Amino acid sequence: MDKNVIDLISAQYKSWCKEEVEEIITLPESGSYRKYFRVKSKSKNAIAVINMDKKENIAFLEFTKHFLTKKLPVPDIFASDIENNIYLQEDLGDVTLFSYIESVRTGVEFSEELINIYKKVIDGLINFQINGAKDFNYSFCYPRNAFDKQSMMWDLNYFKYYFLKLAKIPFDEQNLENDFQKFTDFLLEADTEYFLYRDFQSRNIMLKGNNVYFIDYQGGRKGALQYDLASLLYDSKANIPQQIRNELVKYYINKLSDYNIDKEKFNNYYFAYVFIRIMQAMGAYGFRGFYEKKTHFLQSIPFAIENIKYLLETVTFNVEIPELLNVLNLLTQSEELMKFKNAEKKLTVNIKSFSYKKGLPEDKSGNGGGFIFDCRAVNNPGRYEKYVNLTGKDKEVIDFFEQEEEMTEFLENVYSIVNQSVKKYIKRGFSNLMVSFGCTGGQHRSVYSAEMLKKHLEKNYNINIEIQHREQNF
Repeated sequence: MDKNVIDLISAQYKSWCKEEVEEIITLPESGSYRKYFRVKSKSKNAIAVINMDKKENIAFLEFTKHFLTKKLPVPDIFASDIENNIYLQEDLGDVTLFSYIESVRTGVEFSEELINIYKKVIDGLINFQINGAKDFNYSFCYPRNAFDKQSMMWDLNYFKYYFLKLAKIPFDEQNLENDFQKFTDFLLEADTEYFLYRDFQSRNIMLKGNNVYFIDYQGGRKGALQYDLASLLYDSKANIPQQIRNELVKYYINKLSDYNIDKEKFNNYYFAYVFIRIMQAMGAYGFRGFYEKKTHFLQSIPFAIENIKYLLETVTFNVEIPELLNVLNLLTQSEELMKFKNAEKKLTVNIKSFSYKKGLPEDKSGNGGGFIFDCRAVNNPGRYEKYVNLTGKDKEVIDFFEQEEEMTEFLENVYSIVNQSVKKYIKRGFSNLMVSFGCTGGQHRSVYSAEMLKKHLEKNYNINIEIQHREQNF
């Protein structure tokens, strides 16, 4: 971890609780560029958040102040330093609704316990949307204060350019643009005077004890009720069975009776908001997966496609959008996308080489865990002039290591440890494991070790393997 980051977190933490920091743990990345750290001292702990986007930080802090006055279950803010892009918030633990589903669910079944948790979450959602909207200052919203036509067009173009284009789905650009215009006009016929959480999905819902808490609402703005319910129930990897979705929609609508909401009007626009939410999510899968090469986002594609198939078969709209519907149909038939249906079931091992001088590699899978092996105990060919400009992929360096008993023994130990995890991860259906090799320059020992582990795993397991040599840019 960068020393400046450690110093910044430590100073902020000590200013809050007057205790010296004893431990700082980097938490797995999410779908944003925010960095999260669990900070512990003798008697307290907190989550430190570092985010270079000041306006987003201000939105989160101001929203939190407001929600706390409404007694909504959000994390308390302990301290903040806007100029240095850091704040400390309450530590709500590690159990998200998504991780809990993964831990208790067997097959596609959705237990009565999970249904009851979702009903509790829906109760909380309605509280945000209606009571949270009272006296809410939308001027702090970022990047816009409403889920208006401009916001919707951003989402649809995100879907067009980062998913359709990268997934090689053909479309008529002008006709699709015309349909986007008509579709957004239709969506805006719904009531839009509520707080729209924006990213209301299972990874942003925390379970602590018997209570439900909510995080990551900094993208909130004024909008329609339907969007957040769609986000929750069509959250791809939560993979809620359709009959359970129907039950939960009924539960939500019955709850609206307490607020004099027009149920028929809600239903008229609900599935249109489901579609735009799915398209926004697929834009994110494309950007993070196809463009940024974070493969765990691509694993959500099969679930989204199944949702689109169901909706196309069962839903009709009171608006003519032929090109958009044609594009969605083509998505469900794409051979290019079908490969992710099989890949989704396989374990992906991410192998990296790096230099300790430039810090530890980041886990972009969001899974956490894995291994970091220090190769510096092995003889370094970089000390010999003839190998200085070569890497661990070059034949001369490979020949060097094949004569080194230290490297042979090192790799045998690595294989033994990694084999144990790979077998267990496959058995339990886990999706990601990260294995990294570090040395002084990230050029010889770490590169060779990473390549050898790749060959070993390819020979012994039917898994997906990704390899990156960070310092060599290949």
